[in-house]
Amino acid sequence: MSALPDQVNQRIRTHQLLGEGQRILVAVSGGVDSMVLLHVLHDLAPSQGWQLVVAHLNHQLRGRSSDADERLVRRTAAGLKVPLVAGKVAVKAFARARRLSLEMAARELRHSFLARVARKRRIPVVVLAHHADDQVELFFLRLLRGGGGAGLSGMKWRTPSPSDPEIALVRPLLDLPKAALVAYAAECDVPYREDASNATLDFRRNRIRHELLPLLRRKYQPALDKTILRVMDIVGADADFAAQAAREWLGSRGNPKSEIRNPKCVLRRARHQGPSGAAFDGLPLAVQRRCLQLQLLSQGIAPEYGLVERLRAKADRPVAISGASALRYAVRDGSGRVRLQVARPDEFIAGSMEVNLGGRTGEAEFGGVRVRWRIGSHKAARPAGGGADHESFDADKVGRRVRLRHWQPGDRFHPIGMGCPVKLQDFFTNQKVPRGRRRQLIVAEAEDGQAFWVEGLRISERFKLTGRTIRRLQWRWKRL
Repeated sequence: MSALPDQVNQRIRTHQLLGEGQRILVAVSGGVDSMVLLHVLHDLAPSQGWQLVVAHLNHQLRGRSSDADERLVRRTAAGLKVPLVAGKVAVKAFARARRLSLEMAARELRHSFLARVARKRRIPVVVLAHHADDQVELFFLRLLRGGGGAGLSGMKWRTPSPSDPEIALVRPLLDLPKAALVAYAAECDVPYREDASNATLDFRRNRIRHELLPLLRRKYQPALDKTILRVMDIVGADADFAAQAAREWLGSRGNPKSEIRNPKCVLRRARHQGPSGAAFDGLPLAVQRRCLQLQLLSQGIAPEYGLVERLRAKADRPVAISGASALRYAVRDGSGRVRLQVARPDEFIAGSMEVNLGGRTGEAEFGGVRVRWRIGSHKAARPAGGGADHESFDADKVGRRVRLRHWQPGDRFHPIGMGCPVKLQDFFTNQKVPRGRRRQLIVAEAEDGQAFWVEGLRISERFKLTGRTIRRLQWRWKRL
């Protein structure tokens, strides 16, 4: 007889996932993972006094196949004499309305459904069927997206629901391979349905599952799954320590948004320096980043890598928050505290910097952007071209003195290839530049006062290189 139920029960006890006599909501899709989970919990329930309820959400993504999944779950729940709560959602319409991928839309709707059912039934915990293969796939998904330590550590045995932190999500299969679940289903005649979409290579997760992982196992590391799970455990422990240290450091500054989980000080020296820039700058890099991430999250801001790094690099410099409907900035002060600034729709950023291009090379920093330039013979130079971080101009048309500044009311610009100048505001709209980013972009004025460059957009028609150009201005920039 399969040892799987005993293994699952051991993990439940070791990680304190479920208590005796507890009401449990089991998320069941109809696939082998969740169907095996339901049968194992049903076998264990009498000895543990558990009261099971099945939850199934029909995503309506695969037509008749989705309906067949629902019918299987209904028959199984009835056969096991377990109450069932089923729901239906239009994932595609939701994804279009929210501009989400199908995977992200389905995830959000699924968690919302499970939390809603759990609240209504007064069930404190939802059991999910994630397993070790899911962990390995998730590791590579997040690695390819550039995830940090917290992301690469993968899923946890127990976490709060993203839709309701009062409801716990537990994963008692988390370190068990899918092969063990498939073997149990075959041995115990557990019915399940295969999702045909799992075989298509249209989704990145499926390409990782069917192409990348088999290649790595075959050519590089036969014990890949074991190795990756070990790495995730190590990375997760490091990330947890950085998060704990960040919470304690934030708590020592009286941050009302921070949560101090452990009063023991792990960074005594930094804490006793007082709320100064030196204290924050003296923190380990990982803790600095985590401090900023926690504060952004507490204020409803996604802690994107670029945003965190720009805040970390320099105090008291406003950084525009991308994707915001209104113009918003995040600012870190010298003590490490992050606050948000909301600009009025008609508010423009003042200030400018005059730059002398009299020398052959030079650089300047303004508004969070470092600009480097070089002036040389156009004929001696290689063929010019623009790029993501560089452009070339006719140096004599630009002149010796230029001014760096932000967009101002009434600014006009003559984009290369267009017949006449346009309002910069209209050009931003046509180029679909987010409102929250427009005022952050740097504009460069030539000596005659006309804009010859707008950060990241087209150069000016009037200042482009031509056959009559004698000297070329090579212009490079980098946002800090």
